[in-house]
Amino acid sequence: MKHLFPTSDEQTIKIIPRVYTTSIVLKLRDDSSNEIVSITPTSSIVKGYLEITSVFDFKEGRFYDLKVIDTTNDQIIYRDKIFCTAQLTSQANNEYYSVNKDEYKPKSGNNDFIILWVNV
Repeated sequence: MKHLFPTSDEQTIKIIPRVYTTSIVLKLRDDSSNEIVSITPTSSIVKGYLEITSVFDFKEGRFYDLKVIDTTNDQIIYRDKIFCTAQLTSQANNEYYSVNKDEYKPKSGNNDFIILWVNV
């Protein structure tokens, strides 16, 4: 799964496709609205990766299906999922995505409780 930001700046995706070619088109399907968008990005092959650069119109908190299609023979050379969020994530720094980020504030204080037994 790829993680991209909801920005109007160019973003780069690095992939390892089935076939290395720079004549590609991206098919992006929004999982929420089922809308499909085609993008013709700039691409280059760098150190064993196909680097795809484009401006994506993603919305915060949504998932997208990604298909990379070789335009010379109309074959799918890569599939993946994209998640769009403005939260910074890094497994190396133990920073993970949280649905409740900045919304849930744990209450500090005493969490002890008392159990009363009543003999009748």
